[in-house]
Amino acid sequence: MKNGLTYKDAGVDIHAGDAIADDIGQLARKTYGPEVIGGVGGFAGLFSMGGEISLLRGLYKDPVLVACTDGVGTKLKIAFMTGRHDTVGIDLVAMSVNDLIMQGAEPLFFLDYIGIEKKDPKVCHDLMIGVVAGCKKAGCALLGGETASLPAMYAKGEYDLAGFCVGVIERGKIIDGKKVAAGDVVIGVHSSGLHSNGYSLARQALLDVGGYKLDEVIPEFGRTLADELLEPTIIYADAVRAILKHYPVKENVHAMANITGSGLPGNVPRTIPNGKIIKIQKGSWPVPPVFTLIQQIGNIADAEMFDTFNMGVGMTITCPKFNANAIQKILRENGCESSLIGHIEDAADANAEAVVHLV
Repeated sequence: MKNGLTYKDAGVDIHAGDAIADDIGQLARKTYGPEVIGGVGGFAGLFSMGGEISLLRGLYKDPVLVACTDGVGTKLKIAFMTGRHDTVGIDLVAMSVNDLIMQGAEPLFFLDYIGIEKKDPKVCHDLMIGVVAGCKKAGCALLGGETASLPAMYAKGEYDLAGFCVGVIERGKIIDGKKVAAGDVVIGVHSSGLHSNGYSLARQALLDVGGYKLDEVIPEFGRTLADELLEPTIIYADAVRAILKHYPVKENVHAMANITGSGLPGNVPRTIPNGKIIKIQKGSWPVPPVFTLIQQIGNIADAEMFDTFNMGVGMTITCPKFNANAIQKILRENGCESSLIGHIEDAADANAEAVVHLV
């Protein structure tokens, strides 16, 4: 061999990566507030906590940091198949931020990780367009991240995403579910569809069994299957902010749950204390047609559907019944439709773990 091997020969172009990093830095700056020190490019991101601490979001005398991490899952397969990468970044932000705000926390900053077969400038740019859009919607800074070229790890043209979000809350305002009581009602905030869960089953039903094509217009959706499957996860941060501004003490909002993998039965009980039953009334909210089509084509049992998908409910809010109308009004004013979907009852055994009963 006349010349020795180079890193580029092995599939990693450092100079192309540098150009992508510069592009990401410019996009990230669109999410900065005065609390961000420096910017993308250093070995770590810096975020000022101020004095007591006093942030733009208010004064915290006993602040508690809240951290979440998540990915997008096999929804990315749809992005690979369509060559459309500008929405899954929104999903990435949503999956962490929506977990974080369930505690009542305010998102401060977000970091992303992209592991990719080859650093394609357009793909990376499109991904970051989505991440930046998600951060702006969530009201947090894109403080930093990492893009790694891993040619032996991923198939050609593929990548994986991970996101990390840090927020803050006053200790006395943490929403922990301890106030949940019999007679409370459960508000179901509508989802935009699948969000980012259950895609392995959805793809098997719609593509493998149903034989649908991603560019096919589905009458039930009024758009292509790709458009439906790439619909971004709703980021509920603005709506939750508005509710907690209206109800600043946790006695008025007892619990909130992000409905992701394992659906209503797996997620709502995580926010409810022992000795309670969550009665959820099926049919009390509109179920998007994508779920109906998946169930029909796959001949999937109801229990399997509710264990896998959000079924049209992206988050739940458990509150005293007399607060429900006001909370639903605030949700609507912030672009989120909702339905009363259930209520809380006492279980016969006060020590029994909380459980959802679908009725």
